[in-house]
Amino acid sequence: MAGARFVGELRSRDPAVPVTVFGAETQRPYNRVLLSNVLAGVTRPDHISLVDAAWYASHGVDARLGVEVVRIDREARAVHASDGTVTRYGTLVLATGSTAFVPPMPGLEDGLPRGALVFRTLDDCRRISELADSAKRAVVVGGGLLGIEAARGLAGRGLEVTVLHLAGHLMERQLDPAAGKVLARTLARLGIGTRVQANVSGLRTIGTGGDRAVTGVELALPGGGREILDTDLVVLSCGVRPEVSLARDAGLAIGRAVVVDDELRSVTDPSVRAIGECSEHRDEVYGLVAPAWEQATVLAGLLAGTDPAARFTGARQITRLKAAGIELASMGETHFGDDDEGVEVVRFSDMARGTYKKAVIREGRLIGAILLGETSAAGTLTQLYDRASPLPSERLDLLFPGLGGAAEAASPVRMPDAATVCTCNNVSKGQIRACWQDGARTAGEVSRRTRAGTGCGSCRDALEGIVSWLDEQESVDA
Repeated sequence: MAGARFVGELRSRDPAVPVTVFGAETQRPYNRVLLSNVLAGVTRPDHISLVDAAWYASHGVDARLGVEVVRIDREARAVHASDGTVTRYGTLVLATGSTAFVPPMPGLEDGLPRGALVFRTLDDCRRISELADSAKRAVVVGGGLLGIEAARGLAGRGLEVTVLHLAGHLMERQLDPAAGKVLARTLARLGIGTRVQANVSGLRTIGTGGDRAVTGVELALPGGGREILDTDLVVLSCGVRPEVSLARDAGLAIGRAVVVDDELRSVTDPSVRAIGECSEHRDEVYGLVAPAWEQATVLAGLLAGTDPAARFTGARQITRLKAAGIELASMGETHFGDDDEGVEVVRFSDMARGTYKKAVIREGRLIGAILLGETSAAGTLTQLYDRASPLPSERLDLLFPGLGGAAEAASPVRMPDAATVCTCNNVSKGQIRACWQDGARTAGEVSRRTRAGTGCGSCRDALEGIVSWLDEQESVDA
């Protein structure tokens, strides 16, 4: 996703510079955020493509999809590819992303047995879908963001699904324990079972060699016992690791990922840049799409020369989950509780309805928030968090816009033009208005021109609401 965005941004600024793209996957770049919808069968694979089939040729880009780079020769400034070709470069941009982590455990010594898969790529999604057609029970190992998305997709196909998570509550990086419990209850209503503090000790298989097939998941119980969960399908969602093997073999400095400066240059070699999940900037590795796309835009401006002063100085991490039946937004430092000094916590919980809201405040600024089940305040909280803006004196207005009788801050009438509507692509209400005034009169056309709604998709309703409101204003004026 980072590489596709960079190429598009660069070509829009410089139509002539030679660009060669290598991609290990045969498919055109696609939106990984929406893979759970593909798995659930509610979105077709071709609907999540980020690049039209004819785009590369029509824009003079040499796209070698399905051709993997196997070696970087920094001295010769060339890359060696799996098809035997050697391609020289002036600037090399690494956007290799991450790979799924497969934990070492019994049952996985000789690779993944039939019926056990990771959930990372469109090919993974297709293989899981094929196996799901004949399966009845599925186990998802890992209750982080990707694990929850995979579980929802499988449940949408009619499977009996259980999520096993080692930590004490689901999505512990984004949620506090109370929100984790609400999420577990929401999943239960969708037919998904969850078990936390579940120590998976191995997979049970039948057969030998390449004919091995998974039959169950083994849990280590407190006190030394064992429990076997029978299953037809296992999805391993145990986290990801930055894909830096090429960079490491080429001698580039690696922390958790390729270490880069504010111009996204490798600190080892300024002719090599890195963006997205394979880059480490100021000790931070970003695992979300918005920072990756921001890096792509900065780098395109630098390399095209249209914005030589552009710098990437860091990004706020805002997590959005919008699988069918689950709405979640999480940002910043969410782990603080009522007993922690120096912070103010505003919280609302309605477990029966699957709603949990929390705002964490320090020195009058929002430093963290969780919205689960009802996310109408997400736009307001995102803006306050992202800009460290002063907060309203009535704190409940943070969680319930308009509670005091005023119009909701998120409504088109009340939103200032500077308000961010699409966090993934940093599109403001003012940009949407300008696009509409320039002739884009449908949400789809505005989306194509501004890219609003093409990331996680959670702002789609807001985008359609603003366009509808603008249409109403025009009819009133007439």
